Amino acid sequence: MRGWNIPRRYWIVILTFACTCVCYIERVGFSIAYTIAADAAGVNQSSKGTILSTFYYGYACSQVPGGWAAQKFGGRKVLLLSFLLWSSTCFLIPLDPNRVVLLVVARLLVGVAQGFIFPSIHTVLAQWVPPHERSRSVSLTTSGMYLGAAMGMLVLPSLVKFKGPQSVFLAEAILGLSWSVLWLRFASDPPRSEHPKATAAGFGESLLPLKASQKAKMENGGTAVRTARIPWKRIFVSLPIWAIVVNNFTFHYALYVLMNWLPTYFEKGLQLSLQEMGSSKMMPYFNMFIFSNIGGVVADHLITKRILSVTRTRKFLNTVGFLVASLALIALPIFRTSSGAVFCSSVALGFLALGRAGFAVNHMDIAPRYAGIVMGVSNTAGTLAGIIGVDLTGKILEAATTTYSDLSSPESWRSVFVIPGLLCIFSTFVFLLFSTGERIFD
Repeated sequence: MRGWNIPRRYWIVILTFACTCVCYIERVGFSIAYTIAADAAGVNQSSKGTILSTFYYGYACSQVPGGWAAQKFGGRKVLLLSFLLWSSTCFLIPLDPNRVVLLVVARLLVGVAQGFIFPSIHTVLAQWVPPHERSRSVSLTTSGMYLGAAMGMLVLPSLVKFKGPQSVFLAEAILGLSWSVLWLRFASDPPRSEHPKATAAGFGESLLPLKASQKAKMENGGTAVRTARIPWKRIFVSLPIWAIVVNNFTFHYALYVLMNWLPTYFEKGLQLSLQEMGSSKMMPYFNMFIFSNIGGVVADHLITKRILSVTRTRKFLNTVGFLVASLALIALPIFRTSSGAVFCSSVALGFLALGRAGFAVNHMDIAPRYAGIVMGVSNTAGTLAGIIGVDLTGKILEAATTTYSDLSSPESWRSVFVIPGLLCIFSTFVFLLFSTGERIFD
């Protein structure tokens, strides 16, 4: 790092970007490998939906505990432990659709482990990244999710074809353990910053509660330190936080439904082969990667050049992203060709990613010292969206199979895509009414 003369906080952002990339390779990889294995074993759509949604039960349970653990023990340590746990699970568990109990336990474990990741990341970023770099840093970090999903959609179907579904688990475990080695080698806790903009927002400060002896020592050295007492009641009654929560729910409802069911839509709804689609099937997620970073750069430009206030910047990007995405989602089942479906899903996911420069960075605006906690609360809602959306979609498609005899009819898929489209419109108005870019938690 020192040889390249790159600030350490940039390396931290790059490593967290790689972290989210690997996590979403795992998530997409499981949906691809399990879907192919389950279809071969004759598993019905409702049962597939149940297994695919199991991950999110574990994920939901560990979001708030993940924020608390990152606050108490440090995001760096919690992040490493999480990666080691889910990577080991992938390595040890066989992918057999007929061993339902084992798969459920494995997906719950992976979900619990990965639930600690994003609260830990946001705790680390709140410590390392100064306010004027937050939008693009968070956008770059979260864009790793989409690049990982794109890479998974591009590479993993071929891996399954030539090496079998179990090979996906092994590849994911190797990636997870490799990242853990890099994090252990290069990550560190931040120094106390002297940057004036950073210090004003708590950048470089420890977010951990200090013991009495530590506080006295700091005070004798002339540096004031605040004890990190988490204001749980204020968090749960805050309307700006609820605006973030509602938008996080909607974003993840749309994302998880498409991530888990888009392969089925291509194969059953449009009668296409994922292997034969080539690189086009990765475009929706690659588009998210591009638009997420565009949103971060645009947001920081609007704020630093004082073109718009922080509040108006967040509302502007959130509104544009979610409204365009809603139109694309509602139009998706109308298009019956590969290019049309890829275009619509790319627009929907791309503009949803653009909207993350609104709601997904907002918790660092309003509560930088409790970023991990607020992220945990918000991401719990997003995870509940995964549980509800993925499982509900399976039941909708199972009912459609009974009504229309198969899933090739556009009517079979209309409700699947209209529901997240309408949620996007509702969430837009919630964020416009209740969000703020001002710091409301000291």
